[in-house]
Amino acid sequence: MKLQKLSLLPLIHICSLLLVSSQSTDQPPFSCDSSDPLTKSYAFCKTSLPINQRVQDLISRLTLDEKISQLVNSAPAIPRLGIPGYEWWSEALHGVAFVANISQGIRFNGTIQSATSFPQVILTAASFDPYLWYRIGQAIGTEARGIYNAGQARGMTFWTPNINIFRDPRWGRGQETPGEDPLVTGKYAVSFVRGIQGDSFEGGKLGENLQVSACCKHFTAYDLDNWKGINRFVFNAKVTVQDLADTYQPPFQSCIQKGKASGVMCAYNRINGVPNCADYNLLSKTARGHWGFDGYITSDCDAVSIIYDEQGYVKEPEDAVADVLKAGMDIDCGEYLKNYTESAVKKKKVSVSEIDRALHNLFSIRMRLGHFNGSPSKQPFGNIGSDQVCSKEHLKLALEAARNGIVLLKNTDRLLPLSKTHTNSLAVIGPNAKSTETLVGNYAGPPCKPITPLQALQSYVKNTDYHPGCSTVNCSSDLSDQAMKIVKGADQVVLVMGLDQTQEREAHDRVDLVLPGHQEKLISRIASAANKPVILVLLCGGPVDITFAKNDQNIGSIIWAGYPGEAGGRALAEIIFGDHNPGGRLPLTWYPQSLTKIPMTDMRMRPDPSSGYPGRTYRFYQGPKVFEFGYGLSYSNYSYEFLPVTQNKVYLNNQSSDKMAVGYKSVSEMGTELCEKRKFPVTVGVRNNGEMAGKHAVLLFVRQAKAGNGRPMKQLVGFTSIDLEAGQRAEIIFELRPCEHLSSANEDGQMVIDEGSRFLSIGEKESEITVVFASDTSGDATSKQERAMHHPRILKLFYLYALLCIFL
Repeated sequence: MKLQKLSLLPLIHICSLLLVSSQSTDQPPFSCDSSDPLTKSYAFCKTSLPINQRVQDLISRLTLDEKISQLVNSAPAIPRLGIPGYEWWSEALHGVAFVANISQGIRFNGTIQSATSFPQVILTAASFDPYLWYRIGQAIGTEARGIYNAGQARGMTFWTPNINIFRDPRWGRGQETPGEDPLVTGKYAVSFVRGIQGDSFEGGKLGENLQVSACCKHFTAYDLDNWKGINRFVFNAKVTVQDLADTYQPPFQSCIQKGKASGVMCAYNRINGVPNCADYNLLSKTARGHWGFDGYITSDCDAVSIIYDEQGYVKEPEDAVADVLKAGMDIDCGEYLKNYTESAVKKKKVSVSEIDRALHNLFSIRMRLGHFNGSPSKQPFGNIGSDQVCSKEHLKLALEAARNGIVLLKNTDRLLPLSKTHTNSLAVIGPNAKSTETLVGNYAGPPCKPITPLQALQSYVKNTDYHPGCSTVNCSSDLSDQAMKIVKGADQVVLVMGLDQTQEREAHDRVDLVLPGHQEKLISRIASAANKPVILVLLCGGPVDITFAKNDQNIGSIIWAGYPGEAGGRALAEIIFGDHNPGGRLPLTWYPQSLTKIPMTDMRMRPDPSSGYPGRTYRFYQGPKVFEFGYGLSYSNYSYEFLPVTQNKVYLNNQSSDKMAVGYKSVSEMGTELCEKRKFPVTVGVRNNGEMAGKHAVLLFVRQAKAGNGRPMKQLVGFTSIDLEAGQRAEIIFELRPCEHLSSANEDGQMVIDEGSRFLSIGEKESEITVVFASDTSGDATSKQERAMHHPRILKLFYLYALLCIFL
């Protein structure tokens, strides 16, 4: 009888797993079910043991076939151990997402059929508000956990955020990023990751338990999808170590070190000939070694297969498998590792220990998510219910994010805000005015309660007429004659134009920066026919050259609204009619069409005057602009002042006479202690001189006194967002860290600080600071300043003593 009972245990075990699977619509999948007798004997189920020990026990129980099966994104179940299948691939770029026709961990076919759709990231970044970014991450993480707890998820690993630098305005995926500045992108990464994973805003409270797992992508220097026949799968990005050091890599370093991201995705492209997913220096030496990354590394989807199939980097498929595993990659989004790892082992190209290393990283994350701790309802985050998905609080946050990101680009003669009492009729023109799909951008889930710009404007003015003007955004057919009929009789005209996902998206870069088709012609004709100057609203992720509209006196106001999410229509209407004071600022430079003469494949950030190459982004670009990085108007005027600084000289000890002679010092040689000592506060006074309360983004830059020699012309060193009532003044304290904020990369990729003057700038105000390399070895700026103050006093006492001696 005893033997019979034992023989029934595996059957009970498998039946238990099948029961969990069959109840997936109302119960999330998990391992180590306390009702399963076998789990009591598994060390990997004992939560009292350290995760490392539990993972080692689990891996030791797997056969080679089972190990290999777990190296792909759709990891199958291991029924004999009570381990359900797991889907590593889920998306949550600006809300829990669903992408059709692909295998993902989230589905919306149960009691939960939608999720809050926040603004696309490029617009959220325009708020320059890290706490807002954190709260959005929190909300998305909460909704993701709620969907899992409702039994509608097979995974809690989300491949977000996208923190590549928006280097070229034609990039179809630039809309997914926080823009072109490394500091902004890094701070966005940290804030969002802390929020979504369940950490505090300041960080440091995460511990072992993950609400969900975030994944910083695409590592690294990935910002071309498909331009003029050159695609991301074969593109070899030629990047200098200088540009890598101070532009492309810093956001990923921040995401890992400060954000504590538990995942990283390696990109499709090659860097200087080496595929990112096969680069040991990048994945193991830099991310894990230098930055201390402790998580899993996934390939982008099919990025392993292209190493052999399209890039021809290796001689056979098994070499691709060997290269990525040896480089430090852990999981293949695709099936290449599933198909070729066993043969790679047989050919002695891959060792089982290398597979075990990858599995250790993978199962560690699943354990941190609580999937091996028994029923999720009894674990941290187990009380998050479906009522927290599309909650009033989250919908309110989506509206707040849209309001604070939208940027006012032009407002001649204070056309905006429109009067709610004197605007009796309204004409709304444009294909984007009536599209909820355009509002949410890409990588979005089904939104909760989307409101189009047309619907929102109709709530303010009942007598509102609409005409699309063009049948689609590409505007191949000009319908302006029909639209003109409703324009001539209207008090005010709002055009809602721009781009959509047919014009810019993943796998599709633009070749032009002008508006598509006949849009420019339509806008100009409508503006000239209207009774008053019109309002132009642009929905787009990447910038467009609207120089014509900027200079057209018949176009009184221009608003950029990105892809503002499900509440974006309402936010637009509130700004147009003065219920919200716009305060967003552009997180990227808006270039003229002439930039398209430069190949998108040129990855250089720095300008090259000898060849006429102007450089990229506000930090280096030397050419004409439509609008500058950080540009944005308001219904209020704000003024700034620098309060007297405690010091206007930064003393940095330099023990190396040769580097003292050339006027720079390596940050690494100065050391952490000295760098920490030299930080100091910069206090800025900000006043709202307008008649409306407003939320205002305050940006602090540092400008080199002498530009050139590869230095940025200016760079952002601090930013925040502040609420000010009409007439209110406030003071903001920025912490300036010389080793971080006053350094730049040299040609060897080393961060160095140049001796000499810089100017802190905010608005039109500037304050000079000077970096001084002290000749003594102490480098103690305080003692030097004290000696400078005490020497005159000593001299005075000496002279007084001498006079007394003479007269006495």
